[in-house]
Amino acid sequence: MEQRHVIHIVDDDSRSRAEQARTAFALGHHAEVYSDLAELLDRPPYDGVILLRQRTLDFPVGELFERLGRQGVWLPLIVCAYEPQIEAVVGAIKEGALDYLQLPLETGRLARSLGRVVAEADAHGLARRRLAEARRRVSMLSKREREVLELLSLGSSNKIIARELSISPRTVEIHRANMMTKLRAGHAAEAVRLWLQSGLEAEVPHRPLGDEPFEERGLGLYPDVMRMVRERMPNLVEEGEREADDERTAARPRRARAR
Repeated sequence: MEQRHVIHIVDDDSRSRAEQARTAFALGHHAEVYSDLAELLDRPPYDGVILLRQRTLDFPVGELFERLGRQGVWLPLIVCAYEPQIEAVVGAIKEGALDYLQLPLETGRLARSLGRVVAEADAHGLARRRLAEARRRVSMLSKREREVLELLSLGSSNKIIARELSISPRTVEIHRANMMTKLRAGHAAEAVRLWLQSGLEAEVPHRPLGDEPFEERGLGLYPDVMRMVRERMPNLVEEGEREADDERTAARPRRARAR
């Protein structure tokens, strides 16, 4: 027997709400209806699936997830509209909606959507919890501590960070230690992982690294960081490795002459 779910329908049109509820009931599910997002946020649900009409959104989907997360709600979201626009569909999916349906709802389409969404719900909820926790921890950092973290995520050594921020390496060490404590990170790779999980935009303007050989830029000290940077910025890694190879090749004749 198919599992019965609670569908939380958010729509500012009473007739449309009723049609969606009838479709949910026809599939053997239970429906709860809300006239707008304020009503949903006022009495947030803790189980089921949210079915949200696009035009009831007064802010981005990502912000809705943040507001629900602050109340401990991690339910999957399906967005719907009578005339879906490609920009709206792409935007909703990119910000975390698990599906986008056209109204009026077609019974078979809703059934397939619910089956897929419910199967992905646990993983999606876990990812949102991790994102929220990562952003909470990063928000505790001072401006300078965050700058150190951002540059560390690029594989910069303390010397490079000091030069980028125009401070001493010793000051970098102090900010880095404070940053690690606030993030409750046991090592640099864990701190970088939290930064990547937060999905936040970097605030430090990225400038090309200096003339140091690539292996001196700090990446080689942290294998996990190296792997993350390879995934996130492969061009930077490839460029650095080519520079290091060129420097080693150029240095060989000099060493031979020195002998």
